[in-house]
Amino acid sequence: MKAKLFLTASLFALAANAQLSTINENFDDFNPGNATFPQKGWSAILPANPQPFPPAPMMLVVADGTNQAVQAYPGNSFNQPIYLITPQIVTPAGDKALSFDTNLVTSAPGTATIQIGVASNPTDMGTFTAVGNPIPVSSFTAFNAKVNVPASTGSYLVIRITPTLPHTAVQIDNVVYDISLSVNDSSFSNSLKLAVSQDNNLLRFFTSEVIANAKIHSASGQLVTDSKIINNTLDISKLNSGLYFISIENNKGQLVKSKFIKK
Repeated sequence: MKAKLFLTASLFALAANAQLSTINENFDDFNPGNATFPQKGWSAILPANPQPFPPAPMMLVVADGTNQAVQAYPGNSFNQPIYLITPQIVTPAGDKALSFDTNLVTSAPGTATIQIGVASNPTDMGTFTAVGNPIPVSSFTAFNAKVNVPASTGSYLVIRITPTLPHTAVQIDNVVYDISLSVNDSSFSNSLKLAVSQDNNLLRFFTSEVIANAKIHSASGQLVTDSKIINNTLDISKLNSGLYFISIENNKGQLVKSKFIKK
């Protein structure tokens, strides 16, 4: 009996500490309302209400028909950050990007800025490190934003929303963190082609650019190769058969992300 209880407790602990390699969240199965966080591993940090009367800042889950989304509502506050924090992820290796839809809620009196970041502690935004450029939000029409997430020791993705005026609510939906989203440098990408040799031992690169190094990740997100590229070839003889994702950097620091299959 004790062994059974111990096994159950161990499995629960493993589930509680599981780290996600990807995220694909539309919030449709979240509990709606204005006091719903934390739930499903997501959490929020809100500023204090600057006034002795409501409304205070809130992170809401709102429904529009069958679709649900998150709304960051500042209440009486402004120019104070509101944080939406993802479940814990596998420490970023630099091979993925974060994508999400956002817009101002109709009748919002101001605008807002979104800054993506990573944090090592979901309850302490002193560990927040900004990633990419600030994203201005000034439209009532939803648009998609994408930000590459570099290698980091932080294991939580953070969407930081800063409204410029009180009662300026910002909507967030369709949050995706995945390797297939990463944004390539267009000039380098257009000049680069790659191919696996007939014996499946080498990956060959065809480009006018000088290639510096490459990182290869398995389909599960594990880093399997981090090597310099010599004579525009990379030894892949030790890789098992399967699908791989590769990040290729030239001598200018520009990056291209692609994929290949080793048979």
